[in-house]
Parts: sequence; C-alpha cells; structure tokens
Amino acid sequence: MIAQDRIGLGSYAGRVAGETLRLALQQKPIARLVVATGSSQFEVLDALVNEQGIDWSRVEAFHLDEYIGLSIDHPASFCGYLKQRFVDRVPLKSFMYLDGIQEPYYMCQQAANAIWAAPVDLALVGIGENGHLAFNDPPADFLTTDAFRIVELDDASRRQQVGEGWFDHLDHVPRRAMSMTVHQIMQSQKIICSVPDRRKSTAVFNSIEGIVTPNVPASILQTHPNVTMILDLGSASGLSVQLQSAAIKLS
Repeated sequence: MIAQDRIGLGSYAGRVAGETLRLALQQKPIARLVVATGSSQFEVLDALVNEQGIDWSRVEAFHLDEYIGLSIDHPASFCGYLKQRFVDRVPLKSFMYLDGIQEPYYMCQQAANAIWAAPVDLALVGIGENGHLAFNDPPADFLTTDAFRIVELDDASRRQQVGEGWFDHLDHVPRRAMSMTVHQIMQSQKIICSVPDRRKSTAVFNSIEGIVTPNVPASILQTHPNVTMILDLGSASGLSVQLQSAAIKLS
C-alpha cells in the first residue's frame, strides 16, 4: 500500500489495526497487540486510539523495545512515549512495559513469560534506516527462539535517534536496549508495517525487493503469511517501477 503522505499512511494503518482487533475480539475473549514506537508510529497510534468499536478492556498490549538505563520520564523513553500516546488514551486490560531502569535480564524474562501466555493477534512495527526490525540491528539473529533479548545498538541505529530528535548528541544515545526478537515478532498472526519518509527508501527497497538476510533484518517480513506493508510516496520512492505501479494507492 502506498499513501500520499504520513497522515494517509497513519489513517489506513490505524483502520486496518482496528479491524484486526475487532475481528479477534469477536472470536475470543482477549485480543493481544504489540505496539511499536518512533516517529513512524505517531499517526498510526493516533488513528488507532480513535477507532470505534474496540473493547479495549479486553486487549492486552506489549512493548516492542526500550533503551536500557532510561527512566520513563526521559524525553526519549519509549515507555513514556507509549504511556502518553497510547496507554493513557485507551482503557487496556493490561500493558507490558519494558522498564528501562529495571534489571534488563529480569525484565526480558518477565516480558517473555507474559507474551508466551497466548498467541499475539497483531504486531505494529516499522523499519529502521539500517533495515532494523524493533532494535534488532544488522546482522540480526534469525535463529534464536527467545522472545526478548538484550541487544547492542549499532551506530546507524543510534544516529537515526539523533536525526529524529530524540537525543541531541550521539554520545547521549544508549548503546544497549531490550528488544523483542525477530522470532517473536514473526509469531504474530498479523503484522502491520508502517514506514514513512524518503530517508527510509533504501531500507524499504532492501526489505521488500532484496534477498532475505540478517543483514537487512526487516527482509524477514517477506516470509510472513499475513503482512500489510504501508508506505508513503517518500519511503516507496526507491522501489522498482514495476512494484510501484502494482502497489495499491491510498487516496
């Protein structure tokens, strides 16, 4: 799917996510959702929280990744991001935060125990400028069956955080994070991948039209049976003419 801009991308992603959650709740008592962060998700989450007909009291949600050592009140904390933009805006049954100031191995195990309790219906994800999926930077571990891991952030990933305005200097960006693994993301029954902005066009091309390789972590999405990829004109600009022509255009 290719939208005209970020607003159109977010609106469509939120609508598809809402439809997915409503369908899941028609079929079982509890729906389970993985939520991403970063600038790519601003419009997505805003659209999702405004979707009608979702019984949020029957939705369990999970945090995708977080820097180690950042408290929830830090401007770049993903816990703080999600609390403000999602958790405080809908009456969820539960939300599993990855608390950046907790002991990270303990936190990863707690999150793993929670997410392994039942299948995940929907994961909202993006793609990093270096092709990362969550904070699984290249070369990503495609083999582990852990749910969450402590990862080292590469310089490209850390520079992206500065470029997006989360930190004012590269030296301030943490070097380690907790991240949901590629394996766990791929266990989700449906994945919505939202990627705006021209600066990600190379990563999008490599993820969609390149080979599946740990050197482009998001390329693994090619192997998932139920992925909706939503781009805007900028992020789609590097795709082949044939693929751009074949893609569904969102008005």
